[in-house]
Amino acid sequence: MPQLVKTPPFKRWFLMILAIIIFGVCGYIIIEGFSLLDALYMAMITITTIGYHEIRPLSEQGKIFNVIFIIASFSTISYLLAKLTQYVVSGELSQYFKTKRLMQALEQKKNHVIICGFGRNGQQAAKTLRAHKIDYVVIEKNHNTLDHYLLHDPKCVYLVGDATDDEILVQAGVERAKAILVTLPEDADNVFIVLSARSLNPKAQIIGRASSHGATAKLYKAGANNVIMPDMIGGTHMATLVSKPDVIEFIDFLSGEEGEAIHIEAVNYDQLPPHVRDKSLKEIMNWKKTGVNCIGIKDEQGRFNINPPDTIIISHGMKVIVFGTREQISAMKKNVGD
Repeated sequence: MPQLVKTPPFKRWFLMILAIIIFGVCGYIIIEGFSLLDALYMAMITITTIGYHEIRPLSEQGKIFNVIFIIASFSTISYLLAKLTQYVVSGELSQYFKTKRLMQALEQKKNHVIICGFGRNGQQAAKTLRAHKIDYVVIEKNHNTLDHYLLHDPKCVYLVGDATDDEILVQAGVERAKAILVTLPEDADNVFIVLSARSLNPKAQIIGRASSHGATAKLYKAGANNVIMPDMIGGTHMATLVSKPDVIEFIDFLSGEEGEAIHIEAVNYDQLPPHVRDKSLKEIMNWKKTGVNCIGIKDEQGRFNINPPDTIIISHGMKVIVFGTREQISAMKKNVGD
C-alpha cells in the first residue's frame, strides 16, 4: 500500500461542532421554551463567548444548563483548536495537500514513463528523460532518496511505496504508461514487477535491469522488451572509449543531458499518412520536409539497415529512424500525427 498521509479529520471536527450547537439549541428550547432562532442565537453567543446579553433572564434550570453548556462547548472548541494547531505546526496539513496534488497529477498522466526504483540507475534515467522533456513518474519506498532528488527537481511526480505492489503500479498509471523502467537492485523483485506490469499493460515497453545472465532470461520470459546489465554496459563503454573515443563521446552527447537539442526518433509505418505508405524512402523524406535525416531502417524482422538507399520501399512493419534537432523532430511528429 502507498504511504499516503491520513486525511485530516475535518469532517469529524465539523460534526463535533455541529453536535455542540444542536445540544445547546435543544437545551434552550426544552428548558427555556425559546424559539428555534432565539435558541440558535443563544447557543452561538455562548460558544463564541461574544458576551451579548441574554434574550431574557434564565430560570434556575436554565442557568444550570448554561453552565454545563459553557463547559462542554469551551472544552470542545479548545480541543479542536489544539488539534488544528498540531496539524499545521507538525506539517501534516501541508503534507496532506501536497500528497493530494501529487495524486491529482498522477491521474492526469498519460503516455508517460514509470521508473520503478530510484537508485543510481533510476535517477540517471530520470535526469535523461527530464533533459529530453519526456514525462515520467517515480516509484520509490525510501523517503530520503526522494527528498535528495527533489532538491534538484521539485516538480518530480512520485509515489512512495513498493513497486512490487500492483496497487502502486495502478496508481502510477501503468495502464496509461508507454514505458516502464524497472531498476531495483534485486533481480527477483525486477522479475516480479515486469510480470505484473506486463499483465496490467500488454502494450507498454518494459525495460528491466539485471545483475546476472540468468536473471536476463527470466526478465524476458516475464515480458520485458529489453534487459540491461549496467555492469556489462559500463565495462564495454569504458573499453570502447579507448578504441573509439570520439565516436563514443559523440554518442554520449546525443543521448545525454548535454545533447538535449539533438533527437533520434523512430517513425512507424502505421504513423505515416496513407498516401506515403509503401513508397520509397526518398518520397517519404521529401514529403513535408522538416530538416530531419534518415540514419537507418528497421525491417519487420527487427534487422537494421544503416544509411539505407533512397530507393528502399517502406512497407508494413518497418520503421524509419530519423535524426534532427528538437524543433525538427517536433515538426516531423506533427506531420505524422504522433
